[in-house]
Amino acid sequence: MDFGNKTVIKDLSFDVYKGEVFGFLGSNGSGKTTAIRALLGLYQPTGGELLVGGKPFSVSSGIKLGYLPEERGLYKKESVIDVMLYFGQLKGLSRSDARKRAEEFLVRVKLSDKATTRIDKLSGGQQQKIQLGITIMNDPDLLILDEPTKGFDPVNRRLLMDIIEEHQRGGATVIFVTHQMEEVERLCDRIILLKDGVARAYGTIADVKSEFGDASLDDIFIKVYGDENEQTEEEQ
Repeated sequence: MDFGNKTVIKDLSFDVYKGEVFGFLGSNGSGKTTAIRALLGLYQPTGGELLVGGKPFSVSSGIKLGYLPEERGLYKKESVIDVMLYFGQLKGLSRSDARKRAEEFLVRVKLSDKATTRIDKLSGGQQQKIQLGITIMNDPDLLILDEPTKGFDPVNRRLLMDIIEEHQRGGATVIFVTHQMEEVERLCDRIILLKDGVARAYGTIADVKSEFGDASLDDIFIKVYGDENEQTEEEQ
């Protein structure tokens, strides 16, 4: 994947198994979000493809995919319930089904009293909850979550992870983009760790730890990125 003369992703290849939570890890600027957006066709990739069930992914392929981007994309002047109904219907739900699922989700995340509140009157964390609710509204087969707990306090972070686990138990496959190692330890079956668009570790958490001398994920992350930080300090 190239941007002008700069190569952002280099010969990256990985598998995600049906029903697992796959950790897509790396520091800011490592290429995580770029790789996901290229696979989804949001960026035009230089090469490569995304296969789901052995078939090339496309918007019209019939695969129920939920993508939660790092940036929020909600209509801020509209009410919570209207926004959720709109996106629910875009995902193929009837208006009544969309309302039912929206109301159930708002109760689940303790925002039922905000149903008629405008999006721009919510806190950042509350908006993130609404965006998650929209992402999972049609029970996607494949969930791609890019930094979903960003800005959450510990209580809401745990709530979100509970919801992710519930969807995995229901059969969803989850790609979890993060650099929070405690979330990885709890949720992920396998991981890939990127640096400069290259995979520096790949496999089960146990295999990756073993490859790095049974180090913790935090220590592995620091080891992979340590040289970069040391260089930065020397330059300063």
